[in-house]
Amino acid sequence: MAPTIIFLLLSLLFIPASVVGLQHHEDGFISVVLSDKGLDFAKDFIVDQAAASILLSQLPDIEKKVKVPLVGKAQVILSEITIKDIKISTSTVKTGDSGIVLVVSGTTADLTANWRYSARTSLVPIGITDSGTATVKVEDLQVGLTVNLRNQEGTLKLILLDYGCEVGDLSINLSGGAAWLYQVLVDTFVGNIASAIEEAISKKIKEGISQLDTLLQSLPKTISLGKTAVLNVSLVDNPVLTNSSIELEINGLFTGISTVLVPQSYHRGPDLSVSSGGSPRMIKISVHENVLKSASSVYFNANNTQWIVDEIPDQALLNTAEWRFIVPQLYKQYPNADMNLNISLSSPPLIQVTDKDIEATIILDIIINVLEADKVIPVVAISVEVSASIDVEFIRNNIGGSLNLNKFSIQLEWSKIGKLHIQAIQLVVSKVLETVLIPLINSLLKRGIPLPNLDGFALENADFLYAHPWISVSSDVAFVGHSYLRQKPAYVL
Repeated sequence: MAPTIIFLLLSLLFIPASVVGLQHHEDGFISVVLSDKGLDFAKDFIVDQAAASILLSQLPDIEKKVKVPLVGKAQVILSEITIKDIKISTSTVKTGDSGIVLVVSGTTADLTANWRYSARTSLVPIGITDSGTATVKVEDLQVGLTVNLRNQEGTLKLILLDYGCEVGDLSINLSGGAAWLYQVLVDTFVGNIASAIEEAISKKIKEGISQLDTLLQSLPKTISLGKTAVLNVSLVDNPVLTNSSIELEINGLFTGISTVLVPQSYHRGPDLSVSSGGSPRMIKISVHENVLKSASSVYFNANNTQWIVDEIPDQALLNTAEWRFIVPQLYKQYPNADMNLNISLSSPPLIQVTDKDIEATIILDIIINVLEADKVIPVVAISVEVSASIDVEFIRNNIGGSLNLNKFSIQLEWSKIGKLHIQAIQLVVSKVLETVLIPLINSLLKRGIPLPNLDGFALENADFLYAHPWISVSSDVAFVGHSYLRQKPAYVL
């Protein structure tokens, strides 16, 4: 059970922060806070991606009839109007009660287009045609939008409150043919091109927000962990927007795989209050000890807490010959017989987050079995209370940790081989704990746990923090490339 609980803890710290949903009256046991530094990172990423999506976009053709000196009325068409380059000067993001406001200003854009001209007058019955190319320079382009986040029937709803785009200055240069003759046409198209750019970018904003909202609506409300447990990753209230952060509270409790998700009898107690110290980080994910307690209860009730140990580093201990001086009557009654240990939990582990680590109290029932022919003969039963501490840490590119045995005590439950000296048994139990259980747990933890993947975002410079009853990780975030383009064995979100 101990490895299961620890792995659950480590995995929980990096459940994707965007997975949300459920009822507002429940307590949240996982808190996700995106700081102003994290908001700036998200803003820069979104702006860069938006700019990339606009590049090579084609605007609708523009067709107008104009009056040209010395020629008369003419029909002019601008076609294949393409955005070739965008350079963003500044961008800002602000949060507050009214929502999230993103503003991009001082942007320049370069466009190309083809132009075509035709005219027919009474003076020139044959008609005049000409064509060429054009370049368009846009300066001081301003883009802004305001969105809000709401908990809507178990999902996070992204609401577009306001948006807009305004072109500051725009210039057009024509080339090809007798372009100098038609420069007079430029003024005619400036307004049309500016309007087309504003409409195209506004449309992109609406499409992007709609797509992101659809993605949020499709995220699961629960995460299945194997065949035993389900993690409730439901948002329990509307996100809290301050002038420096966005905070989500997630239910975070475990239930059995077939259990209907209903509010459980856990009380959150004191709110999280812990300083990360040092330089600010982009994101903080905090897990309440009740999350671990709910996992402990679920796995215990599922009867996934029993192991038969028949191989250990000091294999001689699993033969009665090694016990002949420790428990003489065992060797006398079953000489040179092999043994195994039936280890099970008598109750769910008690788990508490302190101000320096995680403490676990585990009560084990150990039955010593003698193997004789095809028979398994129980001979001794003892109860062992183990007190251990768990340190969570980054190991190489994964999340790992270590379990440290603080102390243990044993009590004889029953014996079928007569009276036993408990001190003698304690030496054997100590060896089993030190050479089997603790090394087994730590060997698993040292391998680390790959974090859930969120399409190429990775944690950087992460630190764990303890503040009873919470454990938190504060970290920066980096974009390492889309998962289908780049595989990186790091702690990827």
